[in-house]
Amino acid sequence: MGNNKLKLWLPLIFSIVMIAGMFLGYKMKEKMPVSTRFFSPERKGTLQEVLDLISKRYVDPVTTDTLTYAAIEEILGHLDPHSIYIPSSDLKEINEDLAGKFEGIGIEFNIFNDTIHVITVLKGGPSAKAGVLPGDKFLAINDSTVTGRQIDASQVKQLLRGLRGSTVQATLLRNGEIKKISITRDIIPLYSLDAGYMIAPATGYIRLNKFSETTYEEFMEAMQKLKEDGVQKLILDLRGNGGGILQESVEIADEFLDADKLIVYTQGNHIKKQEYRARREGIFEKGDLIILVDESSASASEVLTGALQDWDRAVVLGRRTFGKGLVQEQYNLNDGSALRLTIARYYTPLGRSIQKPYDKGIESYNEELYDRYHNGAMLKADSNIITTGTAYHTPNGKLVYGGGGITPDIFVAIDTTGYHHTITRLYAKNTMGNFVSRYYINNLDDFKQFEDPAGFEKTFSINNNIWEAFSSFALEDSVRLNSVSAADRQFISRRLKSLFARQLWRNEGYYEVNNTNDPMIIKALEVLEK
Repeated sequence: MGNNKLKLWLPLIFSIVMIAGMFLGYKMKEKMPVSTRFFSPERKGTLQEVLDLISKRYVDPVTTDTLTYAAIEEILGHLDPHSIYIPSSDLKEINEDLAGKFEGIGIEFNIFNDTIHVITVLKGGPSAKAGVLPGDKFLAINDSTVTGRQIDASQVKQLLRGLRGSTVQATLLRNGEIKKISITRDIIPLYSLDAGYMIAPATGYIRLNKFSETTYEEFMEAMQKLKEDGVQKLILDLRGNGGGILQESVEIADEFLDADKLIVYTQGNHIKKQEYRARREGIFEKGDLIILVDESSASASEVLTGALQDWDRAVVLGRRTFGKGLVQEQYNLNDGSALRLTIARYYTPLGRSIQKPYDKGIESYNEELYDRYHNGAMLKADSNIITTGTAYHTPNGKLVYGGGGITPDIFVAIDTTGYHHTITRLYAKNTMGNFVSRYYINNLDDFKQFEDPAGFEKTFSINNNIWEAFSSFALEDSVRLNSVSAADRQFISRRLKSLFARQLWRNEGYYEVNNTNDPMIIKALEVLEK
């Protein structure tokens, strides 16, 4: 049962790590113009000669772009797992995620019964200013009818996103009445900070999902608020954070380290050693600090965690991190695509390389997380430790190793609650998410009574009426809940409650409610209490 759920999530985890991790060192592109030519334009390479011959002489029609992409993929497959080619069709969305913003109308939506339902409207965003409300249904976007036919989320995004200042003419259905609304597109933030709040007396909590161009700014805003609330201890949650921009993680590390302490350095065959050091007085140089990590914490997350572990500044709690210690630089190509090429390795202050081995091929590399579960590394502390790399000692004498991610100081096993095959099927079909969206829209007035996540956590529960409604909904996805155990019902109910909180307060609400039953959070609070 556990293996099935892990197999379900592994592609998503690895995709996040692979894509987000590519951003590490992205800012280095400013030091090397992307227009630099490394090959002589007068003489074609053998690869180009072959492609030209196929294009001009091959017996059947063939798309050379497809062949070019396949050839590039094959070449990169002989380098390392993190040098990637990004087609022009994917580059814009990836760069938007890196920039921490895009241009659109500021709503979250769900599609059911072939209709686009507005779930959340961004406060102060374009749609809120135009008068769009949760529960509205889109009938048409500009000249395109978007109801009564099959339409997917990617098509909706294409219709709703566009240049800042341009307009979307929306035809909406609200309480049986048709409304026409003009929405002026604007900059929509893609937040990298999911939550920042006081989780216990004098104890703050911050969760970062990536390191984009706005992460340090978001972090400092959250820390200033926590300082006003009297924070003396902090939990920094980097679980699931696949990395991003190196400089952003360096800036945050600087807020925890004093003097001229080394944070990280990078070096490669064609790249001289470059050091990144603390250079200013930080906002939280003193005070107990715990960093939460897991097997999908990677790249810039490992830079930040490694620096604070090497200087004995934080207690690292969780499971061994992903193990990505390679720096990529992006080169934009003539056709609008891009190449992210590994140009250096990064090293922690003690000189540790965090990169796990990839000499057995990319397929083996991709399966390494599954191997950890199979070998007990996610369930047993002894199996989670890597001792095959070079050993180092921190200033306080703690033994740490390189060559395979960062091993936590305190191990917390993966939570196997809810690993029953029935719950796995609920995840696979997104049954819980779809149910919550629909139930929330149909019962908006009931949810308006809740003012904040803390009050919601104390007073809202998944009662029998909601459970029966969910059971009937799950049956439409061929998932029967009439025979689930009491423990599984409790797990599902907690998950549903957290998802309802997300509908009300987005990620901030989700984590504030979900954290009350999170084993790693509970352990972190115990450690801070001691």
